Amino acid sequence: MLKGKDILNTAQFTAQELNLIMNTAANYEYRVKKQEQIKDMAGKVVACLFFEPSTRTRLSFESAANRVGARVISVAGASSSSTAKGETLQDTIRTVDGYIDVIVMRHSEIGSAQVAADNAIHPVINGGDGSGQHPTQALLDIYTILKEKGHLGGQTVTFLGDLKYGRTVHSLGYFMTLYGNKMIFVSPKSLRMPEELTADFRSRGAEIEETEDVQEALGKSDIVYVTRVQRERFADPAEYEKLKGSYIVNRELISKAKKGITILHPLPRVDEISTDVDDYEGAAYFRQAHNGMYVRMALLALVSGSF
Repeated sequence: MLKGKDILNTAQFTAQELNLIMNTAANYEYRVKKQEQIKDMAGKVVACLFFEPSTRTRLSFESAANRVGARVISVAGASSSSTAKGETLQDTIRTVDGYIDVIVMRHSEIGSAQVAADNAIHPVINGGDGSGQHPTQALLDIYTILKEKGHLGGQTVTFLGDLKYGRTVHSLGYFMTLYGNKMIFVSPKSLRMPEELTADFRSRGAEIEETEDVQEALGKSDIVYVTRVQRERFADPAEYEKLKGSYIVNRELISKAKKGITILHPLPRVDEISTDVDDYEGAAYFRQAHNGMYVRMALLALVSGSF
């Protein structure tokens, strides 16, 4: 079903494809925890091209490739590739495409993943294109919600923080529309969810509420998805400094939230979640990060036709 397909954005998925990815991820999690030596992608090579900084996405993709039996070649930072010499992204992709079976790429420009897909024969997986999309993060978010809540659908999910530049919430919003979840958007006015995305979500049947009142939103939410204000997206450092502490989730705030609320965050965090929340039972953000490896194992195996 996914063999040979590019993974570029979350709007591309059907419910059937999502179920396949979730089931495949669960299969791999079971096999890894049994300490099985998995060789599903033996003989295949995965290129991890990260032109923007990354810890979790890059390392979990490289771990996933190794865990599923593939070999990895990588670029970590634009300065370590020929793009620093002026080579175009198109030429880089055409070159790398001759060495590998799957390309995973993170790049600072919106639409760069599509450019890569247009110039590659092999499947391209978008590891984040600027403030555009981050589909594999949204897939691991779905997997995490399923594990934490036991089901997905009919829930109220608050997206909190930087909704303008936050590619993770842009991606996850499309999945929420598939499952009939209500979304509450909480942000400063200057960091609101882009109007074109809000309109698209609503056209897909989503119920959406927008507010600046975080306490009210968390009082009726099953899940809160917290995002950091991203310094690297601001042209004006003063604007970043003004907005960076707009919302802080701490233990006091959680004590007033809906009972059993689950807290998600794509990480890294700066100061938007206080460390006094870390021992709260519903603080799932580190479990969320660990789930990324299983989901990425599934994606690599599926698009390469190895599972």
